[in-house]
Amino acid sequence: MADDDLAQIRKARLEQLKSQGGGGGGGGGQEAQQQRQMQASTFLISPEARQSILDQILEREAADRLGRIRLVNQQRATDVENRLITLARSGALRGAVTEDQLKELLNAVAEKKEEEKIVVSRRKSGWDDEDDDLFDM
Repeated sequence: MADDDLAQIRKARLEQLKSQGGGGGGGGGQEAQQQRQMQASTFLISPEARQSILDQILEREAADRLGRIRLVNQQRATDVENRLITLARSGALRGAVTEDQLKELLNAVAEKKEEEKIVVSRRKSGWDDEDDDLFDM
């Protein structure tokens, strides 16, 4: 019953997006908009539906590993689950996700998190001790 409701919600939302999109040109922008919508709808599904989707797309070993990751770092596990659900909805997954494929996805999520860090370097104001050494000659 939840899957039928989910399918109806998706269909209604897709119709709404199509009507809002109008008849403009350029399929690239529309594809990007659909991708963003698909990622946003990942957060709108019920926990039972999420678990159902994950049970269908993950092999047992991969599901076990994801469960162990959840015990250690819940946010990372949720990020991986969201990415898996998005990939499944877009049709990018060709079969059940193996443990090795899950490891690759975990590494990709970790690299993305590292890229998001912001480094602030401040300029030194005034003179340093190192600058004094220049004038001691």
